[in-house]
Amino acid sequence: MKAPQGAGRPLGAAGTARSRRPDGPSSPSALREALSSHAAALAPSPPAPQWFRPSHGSSSEVMAAEGVVTVERPLEGEGGGGGDGDGGGDGEPEGDFGQLLEEEEDVEDAGYVLYRDRKEWADIEPIPQNDGPNPVVQIIYSEKFRDVYDYFRAVLQRDERSERAFKLTADAIELNAANYTVWHFRRVLLQSLGKDLHEELKYITAIIEDQPKNYQVWHHRRVLVEWLQDPSQELEFIADILHQDAKNYHAWQHRQWVIQEFKLWDNELDYVDQLLREDVRNNSVWNQRHFVIFNTTGYDDPAVLDREVQYTLEMITAVPHNESAWNYLKGILQDRGLSQYPNLLEQLLNLQPSHSSPYLIAFLVDMYEDMLENQCDNKEETLNKALELCEILAKEKDTIRKEYWRYIGRSLKNKHSSGTEQSTLTDKQQ
Repeated sequence: MKAPQGAGRPLGAAGTARSRRPDGPSSPSALREALSSHAAALAPSPPAPQWFRPSHGSSSEVMAAEGVVTVERPLEGEGGGGGDGDGGGDGEPEGDFGQLLEEEEDVEDAGYVLYRDRKEWADIEPIPQNDGPNPVVQIIYSEKFRDVYDYFRAVLQRDERSERAFKLTADAIELNAANYTVWHFRRVLLQSLGKDLHEELKYITAIIEDQPKNYQVWHHRRVLVEWLQDPSQELEFIADILHQDAKNYHAWQHRQWVIQEFKLWDNELDYVDQLLREDVRNNSVWNQRHFVIFNTTGYDDPAVLDREVQYTLEMITAVPHNESAWNYLKGILQDRGLSQYPNLLEQLLNLQPSHSSPYLIAFLVDMYEDMLENQCDNKEETLNKALELCEILAKEKDTIRKEYWRYIGRSLKNKHSSGTEQSTLTDKQQ
């Protein structure tokens, strides 16, 4: 379902920019945090979101696991530039950063045994990542990372459905929780091995709490809830995540899916109202309000529409420079005609002297335009009011878009002018 469209014209930033890159795993030491921060600045973009389960296939179809940091190399590297199939060169991390990475890994993983050194894995031939004969940007993988994903590729190619393969997916996820191929194979194993899905729900809960902006972990949780047909923990869990970041897109998307899938509409409007009282500028919550009402009572009932208009005007009065509330107001009225709602124009004009904002004035321009489109009385007077507001926006309230507002004024004049003499104001807009 689409959110209400923007109120009036494009007026500044419509919300807070948020990163789409999934957060990396938290680190047990200050040094690891420094390494992760450095790696995040250099690492390539994460894979695109996968909302459908990828089909299981051969190793050539397995997504290359993401590494820690990238280092540029010449096309003709030492040792044939990685022609041995180990991802390039001798496959060892290079330079001071690579050495620091290995030293930190040794400290943190004291007692950890690589898969290649485990007797129970002696029957598996690991499959190194193949970056081709001349990788241009070589990823520096840690020894543990290469070892885990080399064995994961081998297990996936064999389609081995075993306890050891299941444990291997946990190690792979710990190293890169954004690898959707690992998550897909883990779900295959969950079903094949008859695993306790409630335990898996606990597992994914911990990971989401650590990485709440990771596409793959939220999709895994959705699949588990679908399999269990048990949404009893979801709303409280999502509320906890939103308490950390009330604009988390992934959490809101999951909440909408849960509510709609399991018909959990009761009390959601109260929850939305609570969040708006905490942060009236949160566009995600306004969108959720529209989502809930649109899918329950709808806006056709005059009592519901009147309640929502007055509610929004109350919020606008409290915080006039809040684009989210104006977006919502236009979203619920635009299909009915902005000028058709009784007394709205008068209420906004009464607000203008003490609560003026570019959003209020732009909304008035839209209302006057709607009146002109509907053949209002006193057409010339209405047009001049709209043109005057366009000039106020251009000169005072929204100067960065002055040419835009003058273009809107000219368009209104060209479309609705009767050809009679215009006011001095409208002449200035030529």
